[in-house]
Amino acid sequence: MLLHALTIIINELNSHLVDNYGTIAQAKLGNLAEGFSTGSGGSGAPRDAILFSMVNIKEEKTLKNLPNYVCNDTTLKAIYENPPVFLNFQILLTATHTNYTNALLLLSRTIQYFQHKNTFTEDNVAPGSITTNAPQNPLDQLETFRLILDLYSPNMEEVNHLWGTLGGKQYPFVLYTLRMLDLKFKAAQSETPLIQAVGSDIHHKDP
Repeated sequence: MLLHALTIIINELNSHLVDNYGTIAQAKLGNLAEGFSTGSGGSGAPRDAILFSMVNIKEEKTLKNLPNYVCNDTTLKAIYENPPVFLNFQILLTATHTNYTNALLLLSRTIQYFQHKNTFTEDNVAPGSITTNAPQNPLDQLETFRLILDLYSPNMEEVNHLWGTLGGKQYPFVLYTLRMLDLKFKAAQSETPLIQAVGSDIHHKDP
């Protein structure tokens, strides 16, 4: 589901860049820790792109204590299942351009776009953004979603640790927190009928 969430956001950003600046699609998924790819068939992070990399996961603890059942008023049954895990992801957006000027240019356009639109739902994104490059297994796809991107400003110590972990070389970047993605496997553990009436039988005990 995280893959589908990032794919939707990347598709929306690429459409914005193409429509407003006439550029080719430049936002992509990748891991900077793998190094840069050399040649068309090489593995590694692509050059001349805005690279989306997940660098941290945090649980949203304020939503941890949810009930483990859902009442279905149609079937009059209670469905028992573990509550979803609500997660916040820290997403690193890196301009990997060999030309530093182009890197700063595309990074500023990206920040401007997420200032303009930082909330993504199934109602405000293009249908093609949901289907293009989506995971093929329906269990990996989002049905309903509300993805919110908040700008995160790390201090110099956090920046040093981050880029030290990724390999040492720092590129123009911005860090966003993607919240809140709820992860849940679509399977109920058990079902029981709802209590529809409460009766009482009162009688006197024989002496």
